[in-house]
Amino acid sequence: MRFEFATAGRILFGPGTLSEVGPAARGLGRRALVVTGKSAERAGPLLAALAGAGVAQVGFVVPGEPTTEMVRAGMRLAQAEACDLVIGFGGGSAIDAAKAIAALATNGGDPLDYMEGVGPGKPLSQPALPVIAIPTTAGTGAEVTRNAVVASPEHRVKASLRSPHMLPRLALVDPELTHSMPPEVTAGTGLDALTQLIEPFVSHRANPLTDAFCREGIVRAARSLRRAYAHGDDAAAREDMALASLCGGLALANAGLGAAHGLAAPLCGMFPAPHGATCAALLPHVMAINVQALQARQPDHPALSRYVEIACLLTGRADAAAADGIRWVEAFCRDLGVVGLATYGVARGDIPVLVEKAARASSMKANPIVLTEAELTQILERAL
Repeated sequence: MRFEFATAGRILFGPGTLSEVGPAARGLGRRALVVTGKSAERAGPLLAALAGAGVAQVGFVVPGEPTTEMVRAGMRLAQAEACDLVIGFGGGSAIDAAKAIAALATNGGDPLDYMEGVGPGKPLSQPALPVIAIPTTAGTGAEVTRNAVVASPEHRVKASLRSPHMLPRLALVDPELTHSMPPEVTAGTGLDALTQLIEPFVSHRANPLTDAFCREGIVRAARSLRRAYAHGDDAAAREDMALASLCGGLALANAGLGAAHGLAAPLCGMFPAPHGATCAALLPHVMAINVQALQARQPDHPALSRYVEIACLLTGRADAAAADGIRWVEAFCRDLGVVGLATYGVARGDIPVLVEKAARASSMKANPIVLTEAELTQILERAL
């Protein structure tokens, strides 16, 4: 057995922990670029805490999923303002943008120089500016990952900058920040979290540490996502989902993902499809085709018993079979309003290009079995 486990330098979790950000930031820098989502006013308590600790702030708004041009603009601003710290406050988009900006501010060049599968794929050789990641959603786990997903509109794809240098110095997870998420955002981010717990658990790179995080996270998501969706002010459910998201980030950063994320990368690059909802639309079909492929070609593969364990964790039944877990996920997605990919403009004629791009996606490399072109096509057809 050999594995590596890397994560943020420090993780601070719990209701009300945002109040502790001032001294933590003061220990990392004096002038912070604060990267927020489009609702920048939500960062008011953060900015007040920074000011109280004597940390100057420069704001940078990321109104949607980060693009190469947004990262370039953020890098230029950080350099022009002599920022020595970057804080990402928001969903995965704001945090990914913060990590990318922090890396480019010290390494120079263009985002395309470092993005997987798009440019030359140069390594990030210099340590990034220190990053504090503060999620306000519960889904991506970006606060503890070593990559940043950035869209390249000219290539119609989303790809990652990836380096151990991009791990945040502090991940501050305050579940109270997620209470205001509307139901549709709760569903999309929560189902992304569930996908990011299931895929690392069956990944061929899974290890005992990531397994523990996946088991813990799956149980919490299964018991609390529906409640958080229906009752956004349920503190216990929100705390469960914040922890499930954190567990998913810890797992995926060290064990990888799988075909759902491998297919989502080109889908979200080519169509206006939200990442979480896309993963949710794909997840039950990826599970079904993976099980089918494993039974046909590698019936002794350990991932098959893991799909059985996933079914037991999701349903709460000790006698559950893999098929029961797949049916549970299908019904759960339906109950939370997940729509088919056709809603976002995906048509059957797009499938060959999507399959070709997905086969090269980094997430696909950790799938428990190499899926054929026909199997990837079947997943997309079912998800339409």
